[in-house]
This record gives sequence, C-alpha cells and structure tokens, in this order.
Amino acid sequence: MTTATVEPLGDYVLTLACVDQPGIVHAVTSFLIENGGNIRESQQFGDRESGRFFMRIDFETVQATDADTLRTAFTATAERFAMSYELWAAHAPYRTLIMVSKQLHCLNDLLFRTTTGDLQIEVPLVVSNHRDAEPLVRSHGIEFHHIPVTPDTKAAAEAELMGLVDDLGIHLVVLARYMQILSDDLCRQLSGRAINIHHSFLPSFKGAKPYHQAHERGVKLVGATAHYVTADLDEGPIIEQDVTRVDHTLSADQLVTAGRDVEAQVLSRAVRWHSQTRILSNGSRTVVFR
Repeated sequence: MTTATVEPLGDYVLTLACVDQPGIVHAVTSFLIENGGNIRESQQFGDRESGRFFMRIDFETVQATDADTLRTAFTATAERFAMSYELWAAHAPYRTLIMVSKQLHCLNDLLFRTTTGDLQIEVPLVVSNHRDAEPLVRSHGIEFHHIPVTPDTKAAAEAELMGLVDDLGIHLVVLARYMQILSDDLCRQLSGRAINIHHSFLPSFKGAKPYHQAHERGVKLVGATAHYVTADLDEGPIIEQDVTRVDHTLSADQLVTAGRDVEAQVLSRAVRWHSQTRILSNGSRTVVFR
C-alpha cells in the first residue's frame, strides 16, 4: 500500500521580528499546521544584545490560499507576540527602481542579472540625473527617466522621484552609483527600501577619484559596502561587504576596474537578499538569512 503524494499549491515566505520570549516557534509552526503549511526552509536568530528574535520561514501550502488570506490568518499570532512581519508569495518579484549617474557598471550588472533571472526583481524604470545611461537602459526595453538635479531644483526633483515611486508601486529603490546626496526627508520616506553601494578602503579615501588616491597610497585591498539608505551619509545598516586583493602591479585605471567589479557583485547580492526577503532590520544593524 502506498501513500498518495499531496502536491503543494503555493510557496510563501514569512519573516518576523519581536521581543525574544518563550512560545514563538511553537505559535508560528501551529499557524502553519492550521493553514496546511509545510516548511521548506527555516532560519532563526535570537540576539542576546538587543533581546530580539528574528525568523524566516519558506513554506508550501497543500490547500488553496493566497498571501492576503495567510496574512489575515497570521494577525492573531502577530498581535499576541507584538511581531513586525512580512508574508509574501516566495517568487513574487520586487518592483525595483534603479537610480544612476554616469558610472554604469553597477547598473549594467543589475540589468544583466535581471534579464537572466538571477535577481527576483522587475525593473519598470531607471532614473538618472544625466543621460549617459539612456542607451543601455533602452536596449533592455526599460523606460528611462531623466531628472536633472541642481541646488535650486533638488526639492522638486525629489518630489518627482517619489511621485514615480508611488505611481509605479515600487518596492525597492537601488542607488547604483547615483552621485547625489538624498535629503533627510527623502531618506525617511524610503526607509528600509532603498539600497546604496559605495567603495570601502583602509585607509579611507573620500572625495574625487578615491581609487586614484588609493593607488597613490599603495593599498593592498579594495572593497565595497552595500547598505540601506539613511540620513547619515554612507552610514546606514550594512547588508553586505567584500574585498579583493590588489598589489603594486596594478595601474590606477586597473585599480578602478577591480573596485568596480567588487561594487557590482556586492550590490547584486544585497538586492538579491532583499528581494528574497532575507534581510531583517535590527536597529543600526541587519540580520541576513542567506
């Protein structure tokens, strides 16, 4: 005698955060059982420093349902433990708006990875304060929107940007080497859904041509940091970092190339993890369930 196999009808991801306390895992698994859920992947972390608990569960359902129904069903559990949570269809793409200036390496990498299905995003629009990226963007069949920025037009430009974010139902904004400082108000509006990338050096070099400054000092490591955007410039919660070794044989231009490669890789990983709902905020830090 054989047992019939029940095929899953849906695949969902639940992430949650709350004060660490007894009974959380039991309550969540009970919710899954009651709603025909079967766990495919489960990760959790209890932060002893903050006293908070974080969890990500990828689960299948064996009965017809949808994300809205499951969210409603989970409300009582979430309220009982004062949880902040998200519940998404596991393969639902994040609608992503990319911003760029004149350096196109990160943009090119993101568009390529999106085309190949490597990133769980859809990109309806790319915004830039210059027109350098327009041919590349349109070659991918994506709309390009030019919003020039000057000190006198900055407020209006940011209002236009937020209008696009709202009108297009954007889940995520990616600053792929967008070389304009966002206002504090815009940072607050995009809190938790805007990712930036910048170079990382030891020692640190700021201002114009940082890679050339690093070359002059003979650095042995170049790297990059992807982080969420906050009003504190380049100091938002870090998502991912990486480095690559360099040496005296590299010219300044070769150092730039090495740095750009790391920037593109780090940014793509951050975007991938965010779009898979693998990143949870923990104050000034992040919990990343890879």
